[in-house]
Amino acid sequence: MSTQKIKQVVIVGGGTAGWLSATFLAKVMGKLINITLLESTGIGTVGVGEATIPPLQPFNSAMGIDEAAFIKATKATMKLGIQFEGWGKVNSCYMHAFGAIGKDFAFCEFHNHWLYAQQQDKQNDFWDFSLNYQAAKQHKFSKLNTIAGTNLPGIAYAYHFDAGLYAKFLAEHAKSMGVEHIKATVHKVIKDNLSGNISKLELDNGAQISGDLFIDCTGMHGLLIDKTLNTGFEDWSHWLPCDRALAVSCEPPNDERAPYTRSIAHQAGWQWQIPLQHRIGNGLVYASKHLSDEQAKQLLLNNLPGEALAEPKLIRFRTGRRLKAWHKNVVAIGLSSGFLEPLESTSIHLIQTAIVRLVKLFPHHGIEPSQVALFNEQSKTEFERIRDFIILHYKLNERDDSDFWQQCANMDIPDSLVKKMHLFKQTGQLLREDEELFAQVAWLQVFIGQGLIPKQSHPLVNSMNDEQRASLFDSLQTLIQQTVSAMPTHTDFLKR
Repeated sequence: MSTQKIKQVVIVGGGTAGWLSATFLAKVMGKLINITLLESTGIGTVGVGEATIPPLQPFNSAMGIDEAAFIKATKATMKLGIQFEGWGKVNSCYMHAFGAIGKDFAFCEFHNHWLYAQQQDKQNDFWDFSLNYQAAKQHKFSKLNTIAGTNLPGIAYAYHFDAGLYAKFLAEHAKSMGVEHIKATVHKVIKDNLSGNISKLELDNGAQISGDLFIDCTGMHGLLIDKTLNTGFEDWSHWLPCDRALAVSCEPPNDERAPYTRSIAHQAGWQWQIPLQHRIGNGLVYASKHLSDEQAKQLLLNNLPGEALAEPKLIRFRTGRRLKAWHKNVVAIGLSSGFLEPLESTSIHLIQTAIVRLVKLFPHHGIEPSQVALFNEQSKTEFERIRDFIILHYKLNERDDSDFWQQCANMDIPDSLVKKMHLFKQTGQLLREDEELFAQVAWLQVFIGQGLIPKQSHPLVNSMNDEQRASLFDSLQTLIQQTVSAMPTHTDFLKR
């Protein structure tokens, strides 16, 4: 155990990871520690984290951020889910919609009643019972905690926003709370010969910065956690073979903005479309073994909804995680801790959870090995659970139009994912472990959306007869449609 009290915290790297870490630390622990953020103006950010998931909303609120100011500053739009196009069969389409679907009963979730009805040749679409889905497809949005006159959950939402503008917005917020901002590039990292900890950073302007704890937000470069401390990397590319992305913005085709992300499967990967107020964010994630950079560029440009605003930017990546997200006196947060492609918009969430984890385990009185071990164990588990959810999309594809998709369908997958898929296929039951990020309803939508239908439903569906079930379905659909009809359009909501 190091008995040196932690007072000086140095964050290396800006962008979303650096400024989100600085803002949250300043808000929660600003009276206990001094925070310095070192940012190199010559290093760009990846910029693929423009779509988020619902936990960002309360996280922003916890940092004292006003939602209206945030939406205005970041050119944000609302996000009700992700539409997956061509992920099952070539022409298939479904949505991972946020929020609840249907109405659950004690010991027997709603999807069991839907499965039973399907077995009786009833033709209700599962997403008929999703408020988020129905609002998304009609381009409606309103902030609703519950459906009026009921205790049924209302709208669950996240955001699309400009990540660069979000970082600038957070920077002003953090600096107003006392975070020191230094613009310079690290020239040399100096380690303590006895402990192996990082003691100070030598900058390109000749200055030196000392710190007790360093937070590595240098992205996939991993200046401290990898280049200096050599913590090692667990490669997951045998499960997630995409290794490159091209990103470009384009003009919006009209004034209307869809309140959902599009994920469009292509011959060797997939394309994202993220609607912002001022532009559409686009990107193509692909496997370079199956598609050349030039082919990928042409494929992306040929499928833009509007005129490109710049040349596509190439991003090379390796999917996996650092073997230790915390080592010595360095904590890796953001892409420096690992990379999972942005299929389910988890990049910014992983920043949130890492900084919250650090606050909970903060080594005020010195770095204790048991704290470090727990941090790394929780980080490993979180990465693996999200990894499995992303692999699921690839594994469940039913495409026969390319070697890439057939390779994904036939690949061996982690035992932890095999267990979940087998349990659902045989029994219709859903397994959620270790407080993992994605709830049962998220897994359910990918299972059903990509054609994994259970062989049986729960026997407790028989506690309701067919007439009662039909009445339940009708009333739920009526409630949802009436609620959506009363909502303003997404565009009108943003204008207000």
